Amino acid sequence: MTDTAIVEEVFRREHGRAVAVLIRAFGDIDAAEEAVQDAFAVAVERWPRDGAPPAPAGWIIRTAHNRAIDRLRRDAVFQRKQAELALLDQSDEAFEEDAVPDDRLRLIFTCCHPALAPTARVALTLRLLGGLTTPEIARAFLVSESTMAQRLVRAKAKIRNAHIPYRVPEPEELPDRLSAVLAVLYLIYNEGYLSAGGNEASRPNLANEALRLVGVLEELMPDEAEIWGLRASMLLSESRRPARFGPDGELVPLSEQDRSRWDRALVTAGQRLVRRCLLRDRPGPYQIQAAIAAVHSDAPIAADTDWNQILALYDQLMAHTPSPVVALNRAVAIAEVRGPEAALAVIDPLHLDGYYLFHAVRGDLLERLGSKPEAREAYRRAAELTVNPAERRLLERKLSRLTT
Repeated sequence: MTDTAIVEEVFRREHGRAVAVLIRAFGDIDAAEEAVQDAFAVAVERWPRDGAPPAPAGWIIRTAHNRAIDRLRRDAVFQRKQAELALLDQSDEAFEEDAVPDDRLRLIFTCCHPALAPTARVALTLRLLGGLTTPEIARAFLVSESTMAQRLVRAKAKIRNAHIPYRVPEPEELPDRLSAVLAVLYLIYNEGYLSAGGNEASRPNLANEALRLVGVLEELMPDEAEIWGLRASMLLSESRRPARFGPDGELVPLSEQDRSRWDRALVTAGQRLVRRCLLRDRPGPYQIQAAIAAVHSDAPIAADTDWNQILALYDQLMAHTPSPVVALNRAVAIAEVRGPEAALAVIDPLHLDGYYLFHAVRGDLLERLGSKPEAREAYRRAAELTVNPAERRLLERKLSRLTT
């Protein structure tokens, strides 16, 4: 690996570490970001010429710390910061790598604080922990660079003005706060796996970033089974990526996928985590969703799927997190176990008229019952509501099948 490639690898892996340490030291997100960017700029200049240092992460943190101190010394209010600088100079141990994990954990919970808007939590997580640039995040979520920049500025101002603490939550707060963190990572993954608004059906880089960040969280909180469950769900979903699109780039439904193309290494890794969750025997929503994905992954062909087990797992998920969307997904399993008429009776009362999958599932059930006019209307409504081009084309193919 060239020294330039090492810089790129260290940036992706260590950006969150370095920013986390500098925020704790200086109490200012912008100052921390600027110092870390300066450090990597120096690395890009020096490492190809002088070679990478033996401990690249430590070098970046130390250089960023020194750059931040230099900025303070140039500050017009330097005199008022003498005590702060003296304290920082005496606290060298704060910048050693073994102090970093707790700082990254603080940063994750700060980025995902419930006082921030959900869109801000996602943007901050990708910016500060993931090291993605503002243009990269803007492209990923199909907004202008200026819109994303304003979103990040407002989020940082909210942290500052609302005095959001830079700390790991107390034990009594942790379940709810961890749930908020997992929800952010889940959203990032889903945005990458099947984009909600792009011309691309999926964005592997965003999905990979979510997988990497949930791996960081697992490293920092190794005994949290819900983290295992989320990571298992992501791995099992990711294993299907090679089979999700046909030769013409068309979306292939799960029931029609060539399962021989699934990534067996990812399936094995995901199933291993699910077994670990089962041994813990403290099921939560992400663990149950992972178990459902594992049952699908056990079937060599769609016809071999154990729908009774999947329905039992959805019953369990409804007990944990009852919601119309979970009820809709459960209805898909009911259709396989008890027939489409029973499933239709479950979904018709759901208040999901603005959700495209509600109409897509309803169209499928109506088609199976032979109600073609109603099925056509449901597919048409689903195609109108989805903003993903690949999903729209799939729905239009189903609609066309019923009109010929």
